[in-house]
Amino acid sequence: MQEVFKDFSTGGLLKIGNEALLENYGKPKQAGLYIFIRTTSNKATIEVDGIPYIISEHSLLALTPIQFIHFVEGKDLIVYQFNREFYCIKDHDQEVSCAGLLFFSNAHFPLIDLGENEQRKFNTLHEVFVDELNMEDTIQAEMLRMLMARFMIMSTRLLKAKEGFGSAANDVKLDLLRSFNLLVEAYFKEEHSVSFYADKLFKSPKTLSNTFAKFNTTPLQIIHERIVLEAKRLLIYTDKTAKEIAYEIGFEDASHLSRLFKKLTSLSPSQFKKQLAKAV
Repeated sequence: MQEVFKDFSTGGLLKIGNEALLENYGKPKQAGLYIFIRTTSNKATIEVDGIPYIISEHSLLALTPIQFIHFVEGKDLIVYQFNREFYCIKDHDQEVSCAGLLFFSNAHFPLIDLGENEQRKFNTLHEVFVDELNMEDTIQAEMLRMLMARFMIMSTRLLKAKEGFGSAANDVKLDLLRSFNLLVEAYFKEEHSVSFYADKLFKSPKTLSNTFAKFNTTPLQIIHERIVLEAKRLLIYTDKTAKEIAYEIGFEDASHLSRLFKKLTSLSPSQFKKQLAKAV
């Protein structure tokens, strides 16, 4: 089963189907779309940025267009794919509050377990999605976007509950973390200092550190983890040298990236590359 909606006026694209939608990722490639993968009665196996994950039954995984994915196996999946033109996560963040948490989060892998009650809710929403995809009128696009917004709000609420972010006080702190994550996503290749992001958020570096400590992380750790993640992607999926990668990520001296990479992974970039070659 596969349903496709195209908005020719905006270039918006929405696909809903099963594991057949993931066949293009039989070999590792950049996702290119926002993707939700929902397991039902079977597990699924997927690699994300070179790391294998087993998704347990009745779970939901959110992926961004920039992540590299390799679909290994899974059946009876429910898959949603859409592009920025269909629904811009960042432009609509006030509606769904998911940017920097469900998507583009550097601190949390967005894998959500669904209880029986949540399964029923998502099943009902899925039926409405499919019904709406078979409608053709002037408000179809807006209806589908509203349904996707609801889907993301439901998912974000569950992820917040899973991570213990449920209280109103924590929501304020979480919004700061989400905003920081989004800024890091936008500037990590050029800006590596906490003070730059603190200025952008009109906060002091100390305020950021105190707030993020409640989430068991630090501003600098988030920046460093995002830099190393990008370095790993480039080492795994390109033929660029460590020096070229360092320059691309904003380091004039490759040894600076090498030290940071080794601090977080216990391997230098060249050792990491050699380890990949042995695994093939």
